[in-house]
Amino acid sequence: MMKLQQFLTKYTNHITAITGGLIVLGFATKFLLHSLTGYQVILAIASIIAVIPIAVRAWSALINRVFSIELLVSIAVIGAFVIGEFDESAIVTFLFLFGSYLESKTLQKTRTAIKGLTEMAPTTATLVTADGTTTVDIDDVDVDDVVLVKTGNQVPVDGVVVDGSGYLNEASITGESRQISKQLDDQVFSGTMVENGYLKVRATQVGDDTTFAKIIDLVEEAQDTKSKAEKFIDRFAQYYTPAVLVLALLVFIFSRDFRLAITVLVLGCPGALVIGAPVSNVAGIGNGAKRGILIKGGEVIDRFAKIDTLMFDKTGTLTQGKTTVTSFKAYTDNAQLLPLAAAIEQTSDHPLGQAIVTYAAQHATTTATPTLTDTETVKGQGIWATVANQKVILGNQKLLTAQQITLTATQQADLKQMQQAGQSTVILAIDQQVQAIFGIADAIRPAVKTALAALKAQGIKHLVMLTGDNELTADAVATELGIDEVHANLLPAEKVTYVKKQQAAGHIVAFVGDGINDSPSIAQADIGIAMGSGTDVAIDTSDVVLMQSSFPALVHAHGLAQKTVLNTRENIFIAIATVVFLLIGLIFGYIYMASGMFVHEASILVVIFNAMRLIKFQTKYDRKIPTPVKSVTA
Repeated sequence: MMKLQQFLTKYTNHITAITGGLIVLGFATKFLLHSLTGYQVILAIASIIAVIPIAVRAWSALINRVFSIELLVSIAVIGAFVIGEFDESAIVTFLFLFGSYLESKTLQKTRTAIKGLTEMAPTTATLVTADGTTTVDIDDVDVDDVVLVKTGNQVPVDGVVVDGSGYLNEASITGESRQISKQLDDQVFSGTMVENGYLKVRATQVGDDTTFAKIIDLVEEAQDTKSKAEKFIDRFAQYYTPAVLVLALLVFIFSRDFRLAITVLVLGCPGALVIGAPVSNVAGIGNGAKRGILIKGGEVIDRFAKIDTLMFDKTGTLTQGKTTVTSFKAYTDNAQLLPLAAAIEQTSDHPLGQAIVTYAAQHATTTATPTLTDTETVKGQGIWATVANQKVILGNQKLLTAQQITLTATQQADLKQMQQAGQSTVILAIDQQVQAIFGIADAIRPAVKTALAALKAQGIKHLVMLTGDNELTADAVATELGIDEVHANLLPAEKVTYVKKQQAAGHIVAFVGDGINDSPSIAQADIGIAMGSGTDVAIDTSDVVLMQSSFPALVHAHGLAQKTVLNTRENIFIAIATVVFLLIGLIFGYIYMASGMFVHEASILVVIFNAMRLIKFQTKYDRKIPTPVKSVTA
């Protein structure tokens, strides 16, 4: 049976073509040669040839205790043979096979984004060895190996540039095709293309652990994750097909009209209803994948479309996370202040800390590096360390208050001035005495203000910012962006509390964060959205990953979710309307077996083509954004 199934699957299209040819030949025999016997024999042969793959599929499903559409068609064909309607059986089987062929062809188009991603996956790498270079299979590259990537080649691993420079096309990761300059120590991702230059890259993630591999896996898994509509339809279909069989039997018992009973079987095929929801979700997820938006399944799309409250982290989310020290106040002439602050912050990867490290490298008057004997990070507050038997604290006001450190009137005035200017502040204290204050500015992401307005226009009712930063800085950013509600000086756990409060009030909440410090809030929210360019935590924790880390992508993702849900409803309506039309036609006598099958197959194609409109979907906001122009390199 298995070999027969494989054979029939391989040659189903040929069988469809032969059946169509025989039907044409049969009608030619009837109308040109006036041979009714030849007409019936040819169409009977066509019916037998066409019903074989259908009946084999029906039997395979029955073995697994599934009542399939193929079972209804097979029984209908047997009934047509019983009453001698060979033309009906031939046309029904041909339309069913031809409809399946068109379904498979059109469904393939909805998966082009995923197929394109898969085809972009690198298969080989040029490994740098002591003797030069050698080409190896991608599976043979290990972490810490160095690979060479020349112009026109793909980066085969996630890693760090250790030599060379070039321009990379990162469309496979972010969805943006513009070229990005990569220099020494810059991070690169597997699957991206070197447009100009050359790079030597030390591998940090290889094989299935690379960002690109995870993207492919996630999108493929997402297309198999069912929405609520799909789950309902699956349960409905389990009972629907047996119900149609029972209905056909009852029709025959009460009407004694065998032809009518067989027609009920044909009209009862729930094809458009079964396929309507899945094809919409596949098309919607594919649209997002092309734009660097990973939506993890149909259920996520359902919830995302219903969001009414959007909550944000500030640093690295609303802002770029590329912070710089714009104000520095020192209250002692100690030349070691900047090297000391830099030495402590080098133990952290927080954007504010990295800004201090960069500032110290540019402005320190001494290169001496203090020795740290002990350090401890206080989440959401800062770091303390022991240096030469002195306790050094570097953090926000909350950390200083916890350590019972007070500021002088002058220091408080300087601190307030920095905060009113919208700067984040980091205070340096040594042995309970404040020695310096850093004012750090973080640029707001491009197009955030207009994107937030677009989200409100799409139905988001409430915008809330949750941040560990001080109130003055948070208020300055919120006022500029038009955010409705602000809560500052929060620890990660306190952000989760605010998410829970919104949920308890009956709101459906999405939380947007960088996917690292905000992972508890991302996990708690109804929809967790990571604005992280491919970090492991961003991909693993969230429901939606925006690889571009951009708010225009967020607007598109939300609009796409709404449109996909609407498209699913449209498809379900089309399917139900088709069934109603066929039943009314059956009652009034203008629908027969062959014409009913034609309408049935046509309805399947209509829902597929309707779903395919999602592949090119754009929001009103998308259409206002100018298309980025690729960089031109020498």
